[in-house]
Amino acid sequence: MIITPLTVDRIPDLEKLLGLGEPYIRLRGSSDYWLYATLFADTCPLAIIDGHVAGSVIAFRSQVDPSEIYLQDVMTHPGHRREGITRALVDEIHRQGFVWGCRRLFLTSEPDNYAAHRTWLALGFSNVAGDTTEAGVAVIHDYKGPGKHRAVYERQING
Repeated sequence: MIITPLTVDRIPDLEKLLGLGEPYIRLRGSSDYWLYATLFADTCPLAIIDGHVAGSVIAFRSQVDPSEIYLQDVMTHPGHRREGITRALVDEIHRQGFVWGCRRLFLTSEPDNYAAHRTWLALGFSNVAGDTTEAGVAVIHDYKGPGKHRAVYERQING
């Protein structure tokens, strides 16, 4: 497995991979991925196996609080799950955050995405306390706007 930043030539492969993440990942426009590859490549790593994109993370350093990195979309190809790809990608972002002096990685997830919930906990994230709990998952109502309830996860960045 090779971990490498997103590049413009890999956008079609990334879009195919992320399309497999529905309904939890919403595919964005090609121009969005072009911006990610040209402006945010340090926090948008890909996992390449046998020349194919097997996993990806789209993440951004906060402009409001530069000590935080938000992981927007995380996807591992179904044929490569449980091979450590997500861990390697998140660890790459963690390393970059450490270099930048960041203190926290965080992300949101749909409350009913139980596989993601288990993954985040296994990768050392904690489920941030919410205003309710659904099937053991803490949920914050209206986190991403009215009616957009999300489970929020965070992992501290340290050496």
